Amino acid sequence: MTFMGLQCYGILVKSPNSTMLRKTLTYLIIFIIGSASISLAVLALNPHLKSQKWLFNYKPDSTSSVYKMDSTAKNTISKQADKDINTGYIFDHLVQEMIKRDYHTLPIGECMGKVGSMMIGTRYVGGTLELMPERCIFDLTGLDCVTFFENTLNISRTAKIKQQEILQNPNSITFRDVLDQIEYTRYRGGNMDGYTSRLHYTSEWIIDNVKKGVVKDMTKELGGKPFPVKVGFMSENPQYYPQLVAEPTLVRKVQGIENEINTQKHWYIPNAFVKDIESKLQTGDIIAIATNKAGLDYSHTGIIIKNAKGMALFLHASSAKKRVYLDKRISTYLSESSTSIGISVLRPQDPNQESEEVIEDSESE
Repeated sequence: MTFMGLQCYGILVKSPNSTMLRKTLTYLIIFIIGSASISLAVLALNPHLKSQKWLFNYKPDSTSSVYKMDSTAKNTISKQADKDINTGYIFDHLVQEMIKRDYHTLPIGECMGKVGSMMIGTRYVGGTLELMPERCIFDLTGLDCVTFFENTLNISRTAKIKQQEILQNPNSITFRDVLDQIEYTRYRGGNMDGYTSRLHYTSEWIIDNVKKGVVKDMTKELGGKPFPVKVGFMSENPQYYPQLVAEPTLVRKVQGIENEINTQKHWYIPNAFVKDIESKLQTGDIIAIATNKAGLDYSHTGIIIKNAKGMALFLHASSAKKRVYLDKRISTYLSESSTSIGISVLRPQDPNQESEEVIEDSESE
């Protein structure tokens, strides 16, 4: 307290009509002295804090690009750490419920239906994969249409792979197990090797995961027509992708991937025929909604839930509803969109049978 402050306090103490003010100032002085003592004690116990100038007198230039990048990085790391902790909690609860209800013993499509339904109400959050540098993200705190079906698929795949182990150890499904499956399905050839190894276009995701035996493309079998895919949106609009802005040299590589996708055969069921094949859809079928938007192949994804009446309902992370939502029949959903032109249908394959088929193929060779 300053000298003038002490003088004022002395005057108040001597004044017979200022009892309340004297008490107030007494409490204030005690509080200030106590706070100062605690601060000094903290500094004494943590000497390294003294070197952090920003805690004291240093005022960084908020317009500095270095300061902005450092602050952004710190905030990103902090937020991601919170997401990881919360995802771990959600994951543990989800897996416990799945095993408790024996969902892991169901056929993989039915298992996906149950797991996906457990995520109903989860908030819609886009761009959760866009971290630099590229790393495989497993986030259950917020989902977009792709991460919703990916997480549903890969939790279910892990449950089927671990089905026998679960009999002996109900805790045998680990976070790492699911993350490995996500990497296997999300990246070209099952291996993460930077940003461009991610299967950004759904059409390439389909081709790559059909090759890996993860899904079976049912589209042609259900009466699908050739889908004239002509992707190019990413290379034509790199400003929308932080990784391409940070590394412009990747744009040419993305363009090469797009050209390869455009040379391959793709199939879709036009809107007008979707109602006719709804009865043939199964719970857990992954639905990719084809679009007429220039440079894109598909604009949305989700999974099918067959209800008690046999209706093929569309379960998806909805940007309009801002959450994971069990929507109307897939044919009705499509009729309400001016940019949706049809669907592709991907049926999940049991990973245990998939492994057996790979062994059989290798033996026949």
